[in-house]
Amino acid sequence: MTQFVCYGGKGGVGKTTLAAATGVAAADRDATTLVISTDPAHSLADAFGIEPASGQVAVDENLWIEELSPEAGQAAYRAIVDSLAAELRSAGIRLDDEAVERLFTAGVVPGSDELAAIEALAAHSQGSEFDRIVVDTAPTGHTLRLLELPAVLQETVAAADSLRGQLRRTVDTARSAVFGPAYLFGRRRNEDDEFAAMAGRMEHVRDLLTDPERVDFRVVCLPESMAVAETTRLVDQLTEAGIPADTIVINRVLTDADPDCQRCRATERAHREQIEQLEAQFPDRRLVEIPAVASDLTARETVDRVADYLPDPLLSAE
Repeated sequence: MTQFVCYGGKGGVGKTTLAAATGVAAADRDATTLVISTDPAHSLADAFGIEPASGQVAVDENLWIEELSPEAGQAAYRAIVDSLAAELRSAGIRLDDEAVERLFTAGVVPGSDELAAIEALAAHSQGSEFDRIVVDTAPTGHTLRLLELPAVLQETVAAADSLRGQLRRTVDTARSAVFGPAYLFGRRRNEDDEFAAMAGRMEHVRDLLTDPERVDFRVVCLPESMAVAETTRLVDQLTEAGIPADTIVINRVLTDADPDCQRCRATERAHREQIEQLEAQFPDRRLVEIPAVASDLTARETVDRVADYLPDPLLSAE
């Protein structure tokens, strides 16, 4: 089965670099790997020093990246709206095409970024050509909405489907009274039922995200004073949602500071103190330290250097 590795945390902690580096390291070990960015402000292509492009882009042998577009989420919303609009028209309720179109011409539909990510996960959760899929999630707020979305959408789709069922029964009753029982047998049903299809996709994604055999959600933080409180909140929220989050990655840890640089040595001590607090706070979690890299490296050089730093346990989703 395809294994998923998700990196989450607040903005600016290095999730994109870690996701890209994990993809590089996995591909180097002959795992066909896809790195997906769900952040609306994508920087995954930048991490590999290439121009952004739509769809899956090959960046190395065995390695592809994809920056998800909200258009995929808008298309999923549209399919549901169009299906419900057709039922309303069938019931004699006037709904112009222009009224539906206005929903999708005023800009990006709220939540379409998260829904695009759900649609991508759904597509790969039921079978994929990739051995490993690494997900670079958006900052914490977006990620939590992403993780909550399958349950919310299942309720929404169920409510919309219930409304559609009531409309169908009303129309069927009225028309069978006019045309006779034969009308019910002759009425065509949409065999490709978008309501049922979306509900099924949401169920697959919900099952995927809560399956520790397939998903390793890694919380990323920096060794700073606010890290313990922020990381604790995120881990608690993930645990409450049933998302396995057994790994905490402490990124940009200063090590081997120049003994002649007092500021560097003070920063190194401060980082060690924060790591000790994290160790005390999360005795049952796997904590992984990633050293800080030189600031004069290119983005791709940084990714490759971090890939070299990744310990073997971090290269497995098990």
